[in-house]
Amino acid sequence: MKKSVLIRYRVMAYVTAVLLILLTVGVIGKRLLHLDGFDSFTTGVGIAHGWLYVLYLVFAFDLGTKAKMPLGRLAWVLLAGTVPTAAFFVERKVTREVEPLIEKDTTPKPATV
Repeated sequence: MKKSVLIRYRVMAYVTAVLLILLTVGVIGKRLLHLDGFDSFTTGVGIAHGWLYVLYLVFAFDLGTKAKMPLGRLAWVLLAGTVPTAAFFVERKVTREVEPLIEKDTTPKPATV
């Protein structure tokens, strides 16, 4: 497996997690605290999180299939983007498990003079 598969999963895991935390804060501000200005914030962050979560699903599924994850673990990785802060912990665990599977770069480097 290439390192780029893991890197793009990790980036999307962090982006999805941060957006979900922002969305949670926005919903609390909008619904519980009735603060002005949180309507547009919540809408914008919600739309961004929704679209980027779809991209996260694609990258996480790609990583899971290439790493030959069991179905239960793959399901947890895919759902981690829906629970605030879960993606941070799941990403760390998945990275530790998948790093040994990454192919080492064996291409010779050009000689420098």
